[in-house]
Amino acid sequence: MRNIIPNMLTAFNLILGVFAIIASFHNNFFYAALLIVAAMVADGLDGRVARHFQASSDFGKELDSLCDLVSFGVAPAVLAYVFMLKDFGLAGWIIVALFATCGALRLARFNVDATKIKGYFMGLPIPAAGCVVATFVMLDIKPSGWLFPVMITLFGYLMISTVKYPDFKGKGEKLRFVPATITLVVAGYILYLIPQSILFVSFFAYALFGILNTLFSLFD
Repeated sequence: MRNIIPNMLTAFNLILGVFAIIASFHNNFFYAALLIVAAMVADGLDGRVARHFQASSDFGKELDSLCDLVSFGVAPAVLAYVFMLKDFGLAGWIIVALFATCGALRLARFNVDATKIKGYFMGLPIPAAGCVVATFVMLDIKPSGWLFPVMITLFGYLMISTVKYPDFKGKGEKLRFVPATITLVVAGYILYLIPQSILFVSFFAYALFGILNTLFSLFD
């Protein structure tokens, strides 16, 4: 019985992801993006609830990964496609498939390496990647040229990269002053230009900080 509540939260994550896909096909981009962010909240709660009830299990971990793939791999990819990538023909198809595939690879690597890597995430976590895409679409800004496809491709790659991201659970990758300062300046500038972008900036800043922090670690 103790497993029911966390597993229900995990399933709710999946349901929200499916709803986001449906909303995307109906061109309800804002609500689709909001559903993906809500799925991230459900995803964050299920693990905490499982630990509270001492109900962590291998079944729950596998279910969580499957649901995450839908909500943060497939749903954001579909949202990005219907929002703008459909205008790029076959390239749009390929980018959508790559993003979802990178999400699957990211989850598989996390499941295998979870006991080996402590204190940081290897590669951008799939909820963050999915949410940075979703919250950008939420702004209803359509960049000119190939900027949007390149952005989706970049965040897909970051999931399978060796860039180290803080997990905020204690000792881990060193948080460096210069990368943090640059990230704050960039985030502040975007917020100055687009005040309503606070959700996007939150996820984008996390993605950017990981890149900068890893680059600066090469000079330690």
